Amino acid sequence: MQYGELSALVIAWADQKGILERGTPSAQAWKTVEETHELLQAIEKNDREEIIDALGDILVTIIIQAEMQNLDLIHCLGSAYNVISKRTGIMVDGQFKKD
Repeated sequence: MQYGELSALVIAWADQKGILERGTPSAQAWKTVEETHELLQAIEKNDREEIIDALGDILVTIIIQAEMQNLDLIHCLGSAYNVISKRTGIMVDGQFKKD
């Protein structure tokens, strides 16, 4: 499946579950934090299947957040890329540190 089709399925699922009607952007952001924590745990265990699951779950929460905010996620990604593409910095302890 392509991204657009999967994204539409996620939004339909969120609508069916009442997340879009009764959820809040703040609660959805906390769900993203929770799923990100699960990703960190999977990375620490070097558990590839759990890493895949956590990354997918993070994407689901972000797709729902964009829908709640009436934002196009691809536009958000493009906007972020336009900023980072000009960013300078260095690698420190395995992480890019911007100037």
